[in-house]
Amino acid sequence: MALVSIALAAGAFAQAPAGAAPQPAPDAAQAQPGDAAAAPPAAATAASDAAAPADSSASAEPPVDTKGLDEEIQGLKKDVVDLNKDLFVLEEELLFPANTQVAIFVSMDVGEFFAVDNVTLKIDQKEVANYLYTPREAEALMKGGVQRLYLGNLKVGEHELVAFFTGKGPNERDYKRGATLKFEKGIGAKYLELKINDRQRKQQPEFEIKDWE
Repeated sequence: MALVSIALAAGAFAQAPAGAAPQPAPDAAQAQPGDAAAAPPAAATAASDAAAPADSSASAEPPVDTKGLDEEIQGLKKDVVDLNKDLFVLEEELLFPANTQVAIFVSMDVGEFFAVDNVTLKIDQKEVANYLYTPREAEALMKGGVQRLYLGNLKVGEHELVAFFTGKGPNERDYKRGATLKFEKGIGAKYLELKINDRQRKQQPEFEIKDWE
């Protein structure tokens, strides 16, 4: 009996004390310290993913109709050009009324024997125009263009027009000629034309002033 009691007592001492608290088993679901720090980046990623569809929808807006805008701009430009033309005509009518207006034009036929450089106009012994032509303008005259050289006012009555032409004649020689016309200015606008013609028979240019009746 004594040996049995000693054995039981030794077994009791080998077991854990009754007062010690039992250690809980590790919980796999319990959050670790590192997990708490990793949570915010996950939330930021979710927020950026939510914002992505909004950005893509904003960029998917239809483009601006540039063709319609260009057509509107061209229409405005045309309106401005038309308005300027109307203002120019109105200005001429105010500055040069029909009852005193006189206009002088320059034209050239063929231009084989004369290349114009300069034209000087005198009305009643007073110089009213002195025009120096560029090569491009001279070429336009040779192609059939008509230039309005002078626009002014004259009172009713008799007047004298003198025109001097300077340029290159046959064989590239310096050439200067003049033409004179006495004309009557009546009531209404007066139109005169300075014509440069080629005379094939004489191989020389001819200058004349034509009165448009």
